[in-house]
Amino acid sequence: MNKEIETKKEGRVLTKKDIWRAMRRHYLAISTYNYDSGFAATLVWELFPALSKIYQDDPDGLQASIDNQFKFYNCNPWMSPIITGATLAIEEKGKTKSLQAVQDLKTALMGPFSGIGDTLIWVLFPTVLGAIAASMGKHGNSVGMWIYLAVYILFFFLRSFLYNVGYDSGTALMTNMSDKLSALTDAVSVLGIAVIGAIVPSTINFQLALKFSQAGVTLTGQHILDQLMPGLLPVLLTALLYWMLKKGRKMTTLILMVIVIAMVGAALGILKA
Repeated sequence: MNKEIETKKEGRVLTKKDIWRAMRRHYLAISTYNYDSGFAATLVWELFPALSKIYQDDPDGLQASIDNQFKFYNCNPWMSPIITGATLAIEEKGKTKSLQAVQDLKTALMGPFSGIGDTLIWVLFPTVLGAIAASMGKHGNSVGMWIYLAVYILFFFLRSFLYNVGYDSGTALMTNMSDKLSALTDAVSVLGIAVIGAIVPSTINFQLALKFSQAGVTLTGQHILDQLMPGLLPVLLTALLYWMLKKGRKMTTLILMVIVIAMVGAALGILKA
């Protein structure tokens, strides 16, 4: 009862019990993924009880929040609790006025946080700990295996701590900027656009293989495009796919279309293999 009173005094709707419930649902659902919306469906299931409590007197607001959470989201499961905890705190404070800020924050952070989680937790630690365990196991020593297990148990419970870190950070952010929500939304929007803009040319490998020869000088079509605007083709391809998605085309259809174009273009010598 004291915790409930303390929560209301702080101007919050959610209690620690609500946050822990969202965290437990995160553990159960985060492995479910689809190409159309990433982890969005599991994110909705994870946050639904908390969102229902936030919008308990506003069914239209709850529907708008759920629709917003169904937008594409893909983040490393180990780092995702920080983002989802922060967005939950922001939405608790700003409700429907903060939906754009919530979406922009997810867009801005899911890429960098995935890079950290993928590199450290899915690549570095398994490689190092696995090598130690295998080396010791060859000599009949099981200590390395138990170290491997202990570290991953530690990481497992660390995710609970990260969820609270994200929620507390989002609460502090909204407390300090509650009267400047539009400024926060604009700032996070710029960050999200910058992150997406950097991701497109660095991750999409779409280059011309055409060559032009004249008077003993050979130029490649890709070199000419790079002189005009580096990363032009990846940007155009991304824009085309986004436009087709907005027109209602299925994600699987677009994936197959890109595969066919890549194979035909490489076979004809138009695109680099």
